[in-house]
Amino acid sequence: MRSDTVKHGPAGAPSRSLMKAMGYSDDDIRKPWVGIVNARNELIPGHIHLDRIAGAVKQGVWEGGGLPLEFPAIGVCDGLAMGHVGMRYSLASRELIADSIETMAEAHRLDALVLVTNCDKITPGMLMAAARVDIPSILVSGGPMLAGKAGGKAISLSDVFEAVSANREGRVSAEALREYEDEACPGCGSCAGMFTANSMNCLAEALGMALPGNGTVPAVHAARLRLARAAGRAVMELFGNGTRPRQLMTEAAFRNALSLDMALGGSTNSLLHLPAIAYEAGIRLDLDTAAGISLRTPNLCRLSPSGPHHMEDLHAAGGIPAVLKELSKKGLLALEAGTVTGKSLGENIAAAAIRDPSVIRTFDRPHHPTGGISVLKGNLAPDGCVVKSSAVAPEMLEHRGPARVFDSEEAALEAVLAGLISKNDLLVIRYEGPKGGPGMREMLSVTSALAGLGLDRDVALITDGRFSGATRGAAIGHVSPEAAEAGPIGIVRSGDMISVSIPRGTIHLEVDVAELERRRSAWTPPEPKFKRGFLSRYAKSVTSASSGAVLAG
Repeated sequence: MRSDTVKHGPAGAPSRSLMKAMGYSDDDIRKPWVGIVNARNELIPGHIHLDRIAGAVKQGVWEGGGLPLEFPAIGVCDGLAMGHVGMRYSLASRELIADSIETMAEAHRLDALVLVTNCDKITPGMLMAAARVDIPSILVSGGPMLAGKAGGKAISLSDVFEAVSANREGRVSAEALREYEDEACPGCGSCAGMFTANSMNCLAEALGMALPGNGTVPAVHAARLRLARAAGRAVMELFGNGTRPRQLMTEAAFRNALSLDMALGGSTNSLLHLPAIAYEAGIRLDLDTAAGISLRTPNLCRLSPSGPHHMEDLHAAGGIPAVLKELSKKGLLALEAGTVTGKSLGENIAAAAIRDPSVIRTFDRPHHPTGGISVLKGNLAPDGCVVKSSAVAPEMLEHRGPARVFDSEEAALEAVLAGLISKNDLLVIRYEGPKGGPGMREMLSVTSALAGLGLDRDVALITDGRFSGATRGAAIGHVSPEAAEAGPIGIVRSGDMISVSIPRGTIHLEVDVAELERRRSAWTPPEPKFKRGFLSRYAKSVTSASSGAVLAG
C-alpha cells in the first residue's frame, strides 16, 4: 500500500501518533487509506447535501475494509457567479480542484479516492485529478434536482433567467416572475435540466468512472444514498484488484462518452472538459474527433433547455444505461471498455431498456440523425467552435447576417436590453476566452435575455467565451483561436457579413483576404485585465479552448 510509506514500521510511529490523536486505532491505521473528497458547501444547492452522500460512501468504505479519510474540495456555483466578475473564476476553479486533490493524495500517500461531487467544474476537476494521480478511484455525484412546477408546467433555473428579460418587456408579470423564483429550484441537487453538471455526471458513467445511475438518480431519492454506499464498497474492490483510472479512461472510453454526449444533447462545456480529462490521462481528444462522432450519432433526447423533459424523466425512462443500450444496437460503442463495477460497459447495460420512448427515442425516430452538439470550422474559427445544435430552432440552423461586435459580455447585454439588437444580427462577443476573459465566462445572461425577448429564433451569438448548459438558441462558443491570441474573431467589425451553416459545420467571415490581412497587421494585443492574483497567473498559462483550456505544463 502507498500509505505504508507514511505509517509502516518504527519510522511510522510519529505518523501513527498523529492519527491516534484523531481517534483512529491501530486496526484502523493498518487499513488502506481512502481519501473521501467531499465538495460539500453551503453556496451550491447541488452540494448542500453532500455530507449525507459522503457519510454513505464512508459506510461503504468501512464495510469494504478501508479507512475513509475525508477532506474538502472547493466549488463555484455557476448560477450565483453568472453575469459578473465571479464567472471568471468558474472554469479556472477546475484547475484548483484538480491541483488540490493531487496535493492531498500525494502528500499523504493515499491508497484510493472516492470523489464526492455534483456541479459544473467540480466533476471534471475531480476526474482530471483521478487521471493524474492514477490510484484506484470512483466518482459519485449528489444527483440532480427535481424540476419545479409553475404555471402548470415543469420548470428549472433556465426558465427563471429567461423570465427576467420577459418581465422587463412586460410579457411576464412580476407575480409570475416571483412564482418562477420560488418554485423553479424545489430542493437540493444539480439543476434539473441537461446542463453542464448533469451532462458530466452522465458522461462519467460512459467513461467507466461511476456506477450506473450516477447521472440520473434524483438527489432526494433514497436510491442516491444506496448508490453512494455501493460506491464506497466498489472503491475497495478497485483497490483490491489494482484497477486504476487510466486503465478505465482509455481512448475507447472517451469515444463512448462523446457518443453518449451527442445522443443526449449535453452541454457544450463537455467539449472543454472531456479533452481536459483526456489530457490528464495521456490521451489527445480534439474537436475533429468530436465532429466525426457527432456526424454518426443520432440525437435521441431533448431535455431542458432543448425540450420539455428533465433529469427525473430521463431516470424514469431508463437512465443512461437505456441510452447506451440504444447506441450499442448500431455499433456506436466500445462495449468491451472497463468500468468501476468490475464489469465491461456492455455487461453493465445488457439488461437496460427504454421505458418511455417519448423521453429516450429509438434509432428509427431520432430527434435528429446527427448529434446534439455540432463543431463548426471556417475562417472565423480556424481551430473550431461549438454549438448545442439540439437547442437551436430549425430556422436558425442556416444563418447569414451582419455582425454586431462587442468587446465584453456587459456591453453586449446592455445593447440587448436597450433594444439595439435587430432580427438577423449576429452578436459577436470577444475577449472573453480563456486568456482574454480571463476564465472564459458563460454567457447565460445574454442568451437568456435574447430568449426572454423572443430573439433566440432570429439572432445568433458568436463568442470566444462559452455558454451555460442551460443556454438555448444559436449560441456558438469556444471560437478558437480566441481574440486575445490574435484569432480572427479579434478583427471582425460591426457590419461585416457572417454566414453560419450548422448542418455543414461551417462559419465564415465574408471579408476578402487582403482586407483581413490589413486588419491583422494593425491589431494589437489588449492589456491584461488582471495583473495580480490567481486569474493573472491563470491567463499566462491557460491554453486554447480547442484543447480543453488546460494549464500549459
